Parts: sequence; C-alpha cells; structure tokens
Amino acid sequence: MSKKSEEKSFIKGLGWCGFGVGSNSASVDVKDGKVIRIRPFHFDDEYAPEDMKPWKIKARGKVFEPTMKSLLPPFSIAYKKRTYSPNRIPYPLKRVDWDPNGERNPQNRGKSKFVRISWDEATDLVASELERVQKKYGPLSVLAQADGHGDTKCIHGPHGCQTKLLNIMGGYTLQARNPDSWEGWYWGAKHVWGQDPVGQGNQNNLWQDVAKNTGMLLYWGCDQETNTWGWSGQQASRLSYWFTELGIRSIYICPDLNYAAAVHADKWIPVNPNTDAALQFAIAYTWIKEDIYDKEYLATHAHGFDEFKKYVVGEVDGIAKTPEWAAPLCGVPSRTIKALAREWAEVATTIVHCNGGSFIRSTYSSEPGRLEICLLGMQGLGKPGRNQLKMIEWGLFGMDSQVPHPRAEVIPNASGAYNGMFSDMPQQFIPKTLIPEAILSDTQISWHGTTLNSSPREDQFIEYKYPIDDGGTEIHMIWTDTPCWTTCWNGGNKMIEALRSPKIEFVLAQHPWLENDCLFADILLPINTKLEEEDFSVDQFSGQFHQVFYEGQCMEPLFESKSDYEAVCEVAKKLGLYEEYTKGKSVEEMIQSGYQVCGIADKISYEEFRKKQYYVVPTAEGWEDDPAGFEPFCQDPESSPLQTPTGKLEYFSTELAEYFPDDEERKPVPQWIPYGESHSESLLHPRSEKYPFLIVSNHPRWRVHANMDDFTWLREIETCKVRGADGYMYEPVWINPIDADKLGIVNGDIVKVLNDRGMVLGGAYVTERIIPGTVYQDHGARLDLIVPGECDRGGANNLIAPGQIMSKNCAGEVTSGYLVDVEKADINELKANYPEAFARKYHKDAGIVIDSWIEGGV
Repeated sequence: MSKKSEEKSFIKGLGWCGFGVGSNSASVDVKDGKVIRIRPFHFDDEYAPEDMKPWKIKARGKVFEPTMKSLLPPFSIAYKKRTYSPNRIPYPLKRVDWDPNGERNPQNRGKSKFVRISWDEATDLVASELERVQKKYGPLSVLAQADGHGDTKCIHGPHGCQTKLLNIMGGYTLQARNPDSWEGWYWGAKHVWGQDPVGQGNQNNLWQDVAKNTGMLLYWGCDQETNTWGWSGQQASRLSYWFTELGIRSIYICPDLNYAAAVHADKWIPVNPNTDAALQFAIAYTWIKEDIYDKEYLATHAHGFDEFKKYVVGEVDGIAKTPEWAAPLCGVPSRTIKALAREWAEVATTIVHCNGGSFIRSTYSSEPGRLEICLLGMQGLGKPGRNQLKMIEWGLFGMDSQVPHPRAEVIPNASGAYNGMFSDMPQQFIPKTLIPEAILSDTQISWHGTTLNSSPREDQFIEYKYPIDDGGTEIHMIWTDTPCWTTCWNGGNKMIEALRSPKIEFVLAQHPWLENDCLFADILLPINTKLEEEDFSVDQFSGQFHQVFYEGQCMEPLFESKSDYEAVCEVAKKLGLYEEYTKGKSVEEMIQSGYQVCGIADKISYEEFRKKQYYVVPTAEGWEDDPAGFEPFCQDPESSPLQTPTGKLEYFSTELAEYFPDDEERKPVPQWIPYGESHSESLLHPRSEKYPFLIVSNHPRWRVHANMDDFTWLREIETCKVRGADGYMYEPVWINPIDADKLGIVNGDIVKVLNDRGMVLGGAYVTERIIPGTVYQDHGARLDLIVPGECDRGGANNLIAPGQIMSKNCAGEVTSGYLVDVEKADINELKANYPEAFARKYHKDAGIVIDSWIEGGV
C-alpha cells in the first residue's frame, strides 16, 4: 500500500471472467481523485506468510510455489485506459430518429446518430416502453440479454440486474448463454465421460500429478499465454515454464504457432482447422494396429469400445483411419502421426487446454471433443500423469474439488452479494446462438437443451420451443447489459438484420462504452467501470490463493454514469417498484450480506475484514494427499463411476443411440465429418473453390473477447494492430508467405476477408506462424461498420461466421474454422465506394471514431 499522504490506494479484485483488472487482486493508486496506476497487490503487506499457509509442490528435485504478489496480466495494468477511454458513453442518449409516439425507424439502427437526453427523460421512456410492451404483448415479450463478456462486478452486476426487476413485473424471455469456450466438450465429451457442467475433465490436484508423473504434455488447440490473461493472469505462464524445467516435453497441436507455442513448444504440430478428428482417429488406428493401447483398462472402464474400434479400422464405412488416410486431410505427415502416437503410448501423457479455439468452437466440434476422451481412455485415463489439465481453475462453478492446484480451506463465492445473473430459469428462453433465427422466423422454432453451461447432460435430449406453447409470445423489446453479440457469437451480420427487424420495437442498452451492439440501441444508459464503484468480490481463478475483497471506490463516476444496479434502480423508481427491487438494502448492507455467506465469516470478523479490505483463504491441510483427476475412477470404476448412464467411458453413447438414432451429425460412435447437412465449411467441399481459406479465430491476445480494443498502450504492439497505408489501425490477419506471395500481399497491406455472408477488413501480418491455406484473425474486434450487415472496417470477423448452430441437435456456436477468401484491398477504391465511412475522424491512439455517434459531438 502506498504510504504517501497525498495518495490513496484501493484494492480491486474480480470473480469470474475478469475483464476489469484481471481476475487477480490489484492495488489501485489514486492521487487527487484520479487513478494514476494499477499495480500488483502484495499479500504480505498485511498478512504474515504463515497465516496464508502457502502451498509448495515438490517434484523432481524442484519446488513450485505461489508468489507473494498477484500476477496481473497487461489488461489489469492498463485498465485505467479503459476507464478514461474517449469512447465512454458520457450521458443518456436517444437515437435521433426513434420516436416512441411516431416513427421508430428500426431499419436505421446502426446508421442513425444519438442525441443527449437527461436521466429523467431516459428513465421515463424506458419505464413507459416496458409498461406498453408488456401490456400489449405480455411480460415474455421482453428479451433480457444478461450474461457474460463484460466488466465483472458483483453488487453492481456482474450482469442481469434487469432480470430482478423484470421478474417483479411478471417475467421475461432469457437469452440463454451457450457453453461458448467449451462447445465441443459440452456437446461431445459429456457423452463419453459425463463431467458436468461443461464436459471438461475432473481437475483435482493435477498440477502436482503432472509435475510428478507426466512425461509429455499435449497442448491441443491451447494458447495458455493468451487465454488465461483475462481470467487467471500470469499463473499459467509460470506453470508452463516450470513444467519445462522439470523436463516434461511440451507438444503444441494447432494451426497457428500461437504465443504460448512460440515460447514453450518443444515441437509444434500444425494441423488444418476442422481436421483434428482425422488426426485423432489416425492415432487410435496406430495404437490398435500396433497393439499399444491399454486393453485391460478398457475391459473394465469402457462401454462400446468394440464399436469404436470397428469404425476406426474401417469395418463400418470401408475406410481405415490410417495415418496415410489422415495426413492429406489434417496436413500432418503420416510419420509424425505415428511418432506422436508411439510416444504418447510410451510415456505418461496429459492433454492441456485453457479455453476454446478452432479445435472446439467450430463445425461439428462435438466430434474432436469426445475423441479426445476416447484417446485418453485408450491409454488409461486417471493413471499417474494421464489426465486432462485445464490451465485455469474451476472456481466459477463453486465445486470444491475442481481445482488443479493445491486446495484451499474454502472456495469462497460472492452469490450473497450478486444483484444479477442468478435468477431462476424463466418460463421462456432462447439459446444465445439462436437469437437471430428466433427474431427473424415467422414460425415457432425448436431445439434441444437449454444450452446453459451449467445444465446436466440429460438436458440435451429435451426439446424446447420459442415461443413456448402455453402463454408464449414473440419478443418485441430487448434490454441488454452485454452488448457484444455481433462481435462474439455466430453470424453477427444475421444478428444485425434481427436488430433492425420491425418486430423489435425498442432496444435498450446499458454499457460504459459506445461500441458494438450499442450502435443498434434506441436508448443508451451510461454505466460506470469497476474503478468508479464500491463493491464486493472474490478471486477463485488466480491459481495462487483464493481471496475475498472489499473493493473501494477509487474515483468519482465520470460524466453522468451510474452502475448497472443504480441504472435499473432509476427505472424501478419510475415504475413505483424501487422498494420492492432494492428490498431496502444499501450497498454497505449488500457487502455485509456477501461477507456473511461467502464462506469466510467464521475465519475473520466483518470489522477486521473491512479494515484490511481483503482475506486470503489459507491452503487446506493435507492437500497433497488429494486424489488426482480421474484417479478414483481409474482405481475402482465400480465405487467411483463416471456420470454416464453406464458409469464408464462410453465409446458408444447409449443416450445418443436412444434419443437421436437418426442424427447423422452426432452418432453414438464419434465420426469423421468434414461437412454435412448443417455446414459446408471444409476444404473438401466444392464451396472451397470460391473461398479457399479456413480462418482461425481464437480468443484474442490483446483483448478479452470484445473488451479493451481501445487500449492505447496495447495498440502500439505489432501483433495488436497493423497500421494501414491510410493510417487506420487494422485488426491483424496472419497470412503465410506462400499464400501472401500468390495473392500479391505484403506485410502491412489492407486486406479483405470475405465470404457469402459479408466482408471484414484487416491488416496483413505475413508470417510463417500460420500454415498455408489458413489465415488467422482474432475474434472480438470493435465494430466499425462500413455498411451495417454487409461489411466492417474494424475486423469483427464474427459478422461473417456461420449463422447456423454447430450441428443438427447441438445448439452451439461456430466462430472459427470456416471458409473465407482473402484479397488485397485498394484503399482508393474503398474510399470511392464508401466515402462516408472512410471520411470518419479517429482518435489517433485509441482508434475510435471521434466525430462521434452523438449528434453535435460530446
């Protein structure tokens, strides 16, 4: 803590999806009411190390232990730039040509500018529209977009403050958040090994298991250097270095030599997008033919392996899945496939993931998701050193055992202080991946599964409908506090069409920044950032210590901004529901409620907690003896069965056979599906003649999803943005030199990335870190629309991702591994064709429009 009298220091920390200051604790230094720096928090400022009981993992003569300071990612250190961004929404805004008493002009959403109004006028309009729409169509006519991908808060969010008010008013329709980063495991792996909630494996004590027992780590589609920044800070990076020090081989299997692979890989095995299943089948074939898999294990731990084996060797379809068969499909030489298979069989191997990528967020990704588990089972899943490791921990779901690192005495949760997100499942909902279809369809739609990442496996066989049969209605109003659908989900241009539908009479967005879906709102409410609020939170993700925080208000709210909670309170006042909504509780009382139920009340008094502002949960005694991963199942599958119908690894899914016997896209036994009824996103499909590249679109290196694209410090980095000849900072498009040469593209050129769904621009980054025939562009870039629904300058490639769900009965997203073409762009031609878009003025560092979406400027 700063000792200077003229400065104050506040503690900030985050729970899940830490888009504010990372999901580690941070010290925020304030001088004269202005945030001057954000820096790591030193635990031993107030605590003696012996009070925290720091853990130590001892393996192979070396020791790994937590640091005594938080491991902040760059996002955290730079977050003050987000708070002071020139892109902040300064005051309530109304779209200039939206008249609630006249023409609403929905077709102009995304085109029209906004005009300043007061909070009083804004909340009058919101309250009257809520009452009008619900009276005319019923309560379910209001869609609440209230899920992740935003500034993480607790009392003042994190998201869903409006759902409490809508429940009081009689209900609403929920946008049901899909598994997102876990799609293939959710829709596929669950049917092999159970593993609710999202289908990834049991993480118990795996850091120690890997350190002591693993000989090889397969980072399959994994970039832990990037994907953990917004959640776990730098701990995954430390861990990767330590595994290398221990002599554990690190193999990266991915189309791109990503940031982690560039630093940690002993070998990079580049694989074509959407073809991991071919590689996996070829590994299984090698094991079967060379008799180097664990037959004794499978005899007692697996169901239906013989059916799987028949498919692998070609008895089902006449195609043996040999390395020679797989090599031209996946781009990995047959000799490499065989060498990988043999080494995997010889040494204890663990597969490593962080969150998704092309591997797990593409077409038919249920297949590689479950094939991964089939391979792990063939080598004795749960034996020492043979598991699936997730590089960030499972605190999100509050499961005491689901931590790969040493267990804490308590896994705290902040549910007692939440003002949103944890409402009961409403009567009517729509999967997030199906929102555009639901709005644009003239008939009732149906699907299977709630798609919520916390739903159990058996929910995937239940059919749901929109509108529901009994009392259902179409939606006619959208209230969003997560306005990034177009830049983060599947088929953003289709979503733009839906947002401009005359069915949607009113769009209300509340957000700190004027970006992305906010451009399609009728009313905008200005929201605070974390640094402007007093809050309560927990950190379950850092991998060092579990912590609970009182988060002081670091600065006064900028402009006329309020918190999400306060904004909804203002609407509740106009509806006469304020007392019922707040239950008479102050922020201080909500902080105390959070403390009472989070799990630490018997460890530290509230008075001491408020004085110190945080509590570090000590490491649990005896954590070293906790079983690792699937060890209990491995040792005794009868007494420790899996969460599958048979209690075993299901190579033949009994439930898929029972419920979806005619589904050719997700059969009881995993299949190789390059394309099918739902998708043609394959280089083997004739469509690839027109669109000859597959695009890899991972979680971004220099953002967290669609957050932080206006960080001026980060935009100076070469792989963050590419400055075009016109001075504009374009989202990088990685292109292999072989492809670039054929296309006449050089480093720094402006390029078009296009398909039959539209076009986005980018800046060429010519590099051998991407394989030929594939291009790479991160997802989540800020919208900078040239023509809404057609083309975008900012590089938001989710706009041109497929609008369809993952497969026939899997309502998951497809946001990577789809077909595109790439062309060199002529800036003069673009300016001539789109003079208005290319005449905009931009902030020279942040790259955002400064001639403003606000009529008359700010």
